[in-house]
Amino acid sequence: MFEGNRNQLEKQIESWLDEDLGSGDVTTLSTIPPDHYSKAVIHVKEDGVIAGLPVAELVFRTVDPSLVFRHVMKEGDQVVKGTIVAELEGSSRSILMGERLALNLLQRMSGIATTTHRYAERVKGYNVRVVDTRKTTPGLRALEKYAVKVGGGHNHRQGLYDAVMIKDNHIKASGGIALAIRSARSRIPHTMKIEVEVENMAQLEEALTAGADIIMLDNVEIERMREAVEKIKTASSHVIVEASGGVTLDNIREIAMTGVDVISAGALTHSIKSLDISLDLNGRKGDGA
Repeated sequence: MFEGNRNQLEKQIESWLDEDLGSGDVTTLSTIPPDHYSKAVIHVKEDGVIAGLPVAELVFRTVDPSLVFRHVMKEGDQVVKGTIVAELEGSSRSILMGERLALNLLQRMSGIATTTHRYAERVKGYNVRVVDTRKTTPGLRALEKYAVKVGGGHNHRQGLYDAVMIKDNHIKASGGIALAIRSARSRIPHTMKIEVEVENMAQLEEALTAGADIIMLDNVEIERMREAVEKIKTASSHVIVEASGGVTLDNIREIAMTGVDVISAGALTHSIKSLDISLDLNGRKGDGA
């Protein structure tokens, strides 16, 4: 199930429904009788990995608590075109009012899970984690990062508040890597790690000497990356090495072969294709309770 803040998600769903419904679904209300009852199926129109069924259910139950939502498949299941993933039963009006929002979320989350699964499969057999980034859709970060986990990936930091990541602009503004690390170390809890983004061997040396806990190799060529990993691991077995920048399905396996511990890919969330999913209903007037 979705592991984020449920109360916050419920408020977001209410807001998203309000955005779509406004003063009312004029098409549904003017064409469907109030006592019209339907059974409906949600099915996939292409192969993929399902994520977001509990969220879709919450959308429909927010529209109408009397709707019955049945999970046919489970979160993380690999499905093929034509698979029914859920069934619905209840007021036709309610089903149609919740359909678009539920499908939008289910399609996007399943697209992220599907993409993540493909990336994770490429590095299977290597001791490396595929992780997401903060390149998420505003308002959807918790859901998108949840979908990454459903697809077999891992989460990087959730936001700016839960880890120190010293990037190029921090280095410029603070006067250098060593100064930035020293300043951060004096101000953060002892339980928090410090990650530094480096682009060349000189920066790597400075980050190692200054005591970085995690070193991110940003847009480093494969051969240089292999050298950097060897240098870091020789200097300290405790420093985590992350590769980032330009990670694709075509090169992620080659990156994993360099010995990095973590590969972060913004593509898991910022440029995915939503999974094609539809809802079909079959209803009858007067069958509702």
